[in-house]
This record gives sequence, C-alpha cells and structure tokens, in this order.
Amino acid sequence: MSTVPSLAAVADPVPRYVDGAAMDYFVIEMVNTLRASSAVATNRAKKVEQDMVDAGLMPPPAPVPPALKKDKVRDSVGSNASRSSLSKDGQEGEEEELRARLEAIGMHVGANMAERLCHDRGLFTDTLDAIKFICKDLWNACWEKQVDNLRTNHRGVYVLQDNQFKPLTRVSGWEGRADSLRKSKIYVAMPAGIIRGALARLGFQAVVVPEVTNVPQCTFQVKLPKGT
Repeated sequence: MSTVPSLAAVADPVPRYVDGAAMDYFVIEMVNTLRASSAVATNRAKKVEQDMVDAGLMPPPAPVPPALKKDKVRDSVGSNASRSSLSKDGQEGEEEELRARLEAIGMHVGANMAERLCHDRGLFTDTLDAIKFICKDLWNACWEKQVDNLRTNHRGVYVLQDNQFKPLTRVSGWEGRADSLRKSKIYVAMPAGIIRGALARLGFQAVVVPEVTNVPQCTFQVKLPKGT
C-alpha cells in the first residue's frame, strides 16, 4: 500500500495546533538568543576591523577631537556620566541590530501567513482592502483578536491600534516604566516585520513603524507609496 500523500493533502495539509502560551515563551527565548548572537556578531566585526587596521589594510578610526575629550572629562568629574553614556550608546547599537534581525524573521513569517490565509482569495486591488485583511484576518491568526482602531489620512498612511497587544502583555521592567517601554520596542519589531512581510506578499511594499507609549497598547503606522 502506497504511503505517498495525495496532491490535495499536500496542497492543503491538516493544521497542527500548539498551546498559545508556548509561542510567547518561544519569542522570549528567541529574543534572548538573538541578543547574544548579535553581541557576538558585533564583537567579531570589531575584531576583524581592528585586525585590518593593525595589518595596515585600512586607516585607523578618526581620533576624538580635543574639545570633545575635555567635555567628557568635565562631565565625568565626580560621576560616571560619560561612561554611562558610552555604555548606553553601545547598548542602543546592539538593540538596533537585534530589532533588525527580529523584523527580518517577522517578514518571513508574515509572508507565509498571508499566503496561507489568502489560499482561497482573489488578488487585492485596493490598499484599504489589504489593510482590512491585516487588521482582521492576519491579526486574528497571529494574536487572537482584531485591531481595536484603524485610522487613515486617505493619502497612503494607516494607523493600526491595539489596546491590548498580546506580545506586550507579559513585558515588564524592574527599573520602572521607562525600562518597560525600552523592552517593548524590541518585542514589537517582529510583529512589524510580520505586517510588512504580509503586505509584501500581497503586492504592497510598505514601511511599518511601531510605537509604544503605554504598555500593552501599541500602534503601527503603515506607509504605502502613492499610487498603490
């Protein structure tokens, strides 16, 4: 007896389900893993650059102007302000790299989700219909609810607001509200990529900018080019 599945079974496989909390825990671990990976990649790039400088293959970085050095020394007298500033700059750079990698993963996921959800649909010819698909079908498939509010200026800019955005419901910071907001910017990078990837698969190249001002509320500003 043949065990080769039929063409219909391959084209429309039986869905498999996992516990909703498992995905939340997976995202948490993924963020921690990518953060460590980004730090390793950044250190490796710095080491390669320094090796090239030592070998004379590229010029050394420009020296810090004397005036800037004096300002740093003055700021650091009796405090660790300059050291803290440098640490924050380095941390911000690593988090920017982390957000970029999360958004890239989200784009891949969003494209596949859109293809799956549009299996029996026709092509979207209107941008508003595509945005409504994101607000209803995609949002419900990814985050088990629909968008709470959709606004547009009718010139290619759409604002999607979720008052209880699921990826942010478990985000908290022991240093207070500012720490929670900083962490939230990381956890909305992948959802922004999902929206962007889904729209790209539908034929719309968009710029998606997430904004978090009050956890767990989140807004996504979707900018589509004129004429689409």
